[in-house]
Amino acid sequence: MWPPCTLSHRLFPLAVALGTTALFAAPTQATTPYTPQGQCAGYPRVALIAPKGWCVGLVADARDGLQMPRRLIEVAPGRFWITDMGSWTPGRGRLLELDTRGEPGGKARVRVLAKDLDRPHGLVHGPDGRAYIGEAGSVWRTPLTNVEREDVLRDLPSDGAHPLKELVFGSKGRFFLNMGSATDACRGADQKQPMPCPEAQGARPRAAVYEAVLGGPDFTLQAFRPFSLGLRNSLGLALTQDTTNGAERLWQAENSVDYSDERLPAEELNELRRGTHHGWPYCVSTEAGRSVVARGYEKRAQCNKPDHQTPFAAWPAHVAPLQLLAVASALPGQIERPWSGRLLAVWHGHRAQGHRIVAWRLGSDGRPRAEREDLVAGWIAMPGLRPRGSPAGITLDSQGRLWVVEDRNRTVMVVAPDATPASR
Repeated sequence: MWPPCTLSHRLFPLAVALGTTALFAAPTQATTPYTPQGQCAGYPRVALIAPKGWCVGLVADARDGLQMPRRLIEVAPGRFWITDMGSWTPGRGRLLELDTRGEPGGKARVRVLAKDLDRPHGLVHGPDGRAYIGEAGSVWRTPLTNVEREDVLRDLPSDGAHPLKELVFGSKGRFFLNMGSATDACRGADQKQPMPCPEAQGARPRAAVYEAVLGGPDFTLQAFRPFSLGLRNSLGLALTQDTTNGAERLWQAENSVDYSDERLPAEELNELRRGTHHGWPYCVSTEAGRSVVARGYEKRAQCNKPDHQTPFAAWPAHVAPLQLLAVASALPGQIERPWSGRLLAVWHGHRAQGHRIVAWRLGSDGRPRAEREDLVAGWIAMPGLRPRGSPAGITLDSQGRLWVVEDRNRTVMVVAPDATPASR
């Protein structure tokens, strides 16, 4: 069990925040790994597969100072914040701002807002108008004008195999937080897999999604508790709405146990409800969606018990889902876009079915339906054209365009309407 969470009620300027003129110098030795193929929205066009009538433009890369970008949000038209882990080494992370305004062709400028962060990953807008940032051991928030850190959760576990914190806000001041497992399959140094798994027990279990409740006049922490259990690593969290009754549905993308098998175990899409248990480390799923006993727990675990929640959908093994994003349907008079009314997933995995952004149309009940759609794909190495790539995070801007960060090649890209005659 880790120490109790605490809340700092005091705002303090982040000592490492830099001035608005502090821009990165472009390293002279750095070159883009993509070969431009014309223009897309004023940026160099890259050879990736996009929906018909859309193209992909390269906005920023390592020459602009990007090291390991994982999430981005638009904080004002043309201005984006980015969590950049730097590496997996603690204390190398940064909060960046990408500014695409005021330059010919939308030339992007990148500056550091905060540095020396511990593997920052999650980044969302809060209902109080502030940005919330998930570091490995904490969650903090700041106004969108000047960076002033206020800790919301501290002393979170930052050790082990899955320290990254993903978060998503629901209604009534609630947000949900990933608390990944410390191990792959609850295997200790002695190579034994105890049952019950110690790290998944107690008042503060790992391998869980937690619910935090904020409220009061200062919108401070009121409660923090486990919500759903048996979830190895929840780097994709999203909420959809059942329009028939107004209820929220919480979705989780599960990065499953590491087998060397090509097709086992499946990654999962889970619908989370309070108190549900989703199997880790005792059960995994096949690509057909059937729950089976995980290796090491044969003859000890049962995966057909009523208290074990089977996945809503099974995804191909090793696609490594790193984000979920629910996009509302276009309202009457609005432009219908390829991602309107869909649940999007970022598949980061390097195997054949990974490295792409996929989507499912949402039904009126808030559940994904119909066939999978590949929105952005083609991150397969082609010498002289593009490298092998891995999308890590996505967001929508105020124009309805899709923005992508790619950690492997250290890029920011935009998926925008294609103005070339052939696309019309």
